[in-house]
Amino acid sequence: MNPKPSVYFVSGIDTGVGKTVATGIYARELAAQGRRVSTQKVVQTGCSGIAEDILVHRLLQNQGLTRHDHSGASCPYVFSYPCSPHLAAEREGREISPVRIDAATAHMLKDYDTILLEGAGGLMVPLTRNLTLLDFAAERGYPLVLVSNGRLGSINHTLLSLHAARSAGLPVQRLIFNRYPETDAAITAETERYLRDYLRRHFPQAEWSVLERIGN
Repeated sequence: MNPKPSVYFVSGIDTGVGKTVATGIYARELAAQGRRVSTQKVVQTGCSGIAEDILVHRLLQNQGLTRHDHSGASCPYVFSYPCSPHLAAEREGREISPVRIDAATAHMLKDYDTILLEGAGGLMVPLTRNLTLLDFAAERGYPLVLVSNGRLGSINHTLLSLHAARSAGLPVQRLIFNRYPETDAAITAETERYLRDYLRRHFPQAEWSVLERIGN
């Protein structure tokens, strides 16, 4: 019996916390469990052609590019300027349509039972002038996979992200703690301990995992 089609929304507590690597590794983990899984990117800025993050996903999944990568379904919007999606789209005179993203996701679900849909930056990043990535995920009820790390300030950023998700009615599926790149060992260890305990007490249904390799 095939599992019910699922879409998980992957976000980070900030830019550069390792969510692209975490997405690729999580996809590989799910595939090893027998899931027909692929990854998707809502929007990519700062590149052209096939989204750079999709290339990283496929490398970590140990697979080549798919037909959905070549058609653009795995990342419906790619913009050249490295900035927030709403600004990148405006600079090119284009408009980001959530309907187009939904259609691409639905198309991929014809071939897969699980999609890890990676956002851009943190939850409150504007997708359009009127829609944040949190709004987008919450409107669709996509369970959240949140990527954190051990940098100074990460406890605050992680708790704010978790509370924002809860306020929006967004279920938390998993918190991935990225230990790399290594910073202050004492701060990293305490951040990991605190967040794991906090998740257990306040989000007991959520999974906890640790990223043991270098993040992006």
